[in-house]
Amino acid sequence: MQKSRTDVWVGLFVLLGAAALVFLALQSANLLQLNFRSGYQVTARFDNIGGLKPNAAVRSAGVVVGRVASITFDDKIYQARVTLELQDRYAFPKDSSVKILTSGLLGEQYLGIEAGADEKMLAAGDRIVATQSAVVLENLISQFLYSKAADGAPATDSTAKK
Repeated sequence: MQKSRTDVWVGLFVLLGAAALVFLALQSANLLQLNFRSGYQVTARFDNIGGLKPNAAVRSAGVVVGRVASITFDDKIYQARVTLELQDRYAFPKDSSVKILTSGLLGEQYLGIEAGADEKMLAAGDRIVATQSAVVLENLISQFLYSKAADGAPATDSTAKK
């Protein structure tokens, strides 16, 4: 009888540990959001969102102030429409700007809000006009290679003539 009671406690401890590991894995992968605060939604339009995903962090001065609620494609203007869910306790001026940033060199992408100077604050349903699209690493590399190829072409011709 004593052995079976110990087995039950060990089993419960193992289940609790497994549940904790699953919770930490989901939290670290940004797949689980436990936020019981209300918020307001604003939208922003981007030409290129890169690898931005729903539920990505929205940060201002490094502090998480909200999450990306949804990402849709507007087929009339051919831009991505990003809906941001900002926490009620944070208010931003109407002329604030939003950039798509990357944490680290190849890390996950998030939105960064830079506060403006307008006296009126963003409200639910407003649109942030000043946006900066994601920097695509492949485009930067191709621009660098093409510029080096263009710079290097005359140099090889001049060395061939000597």
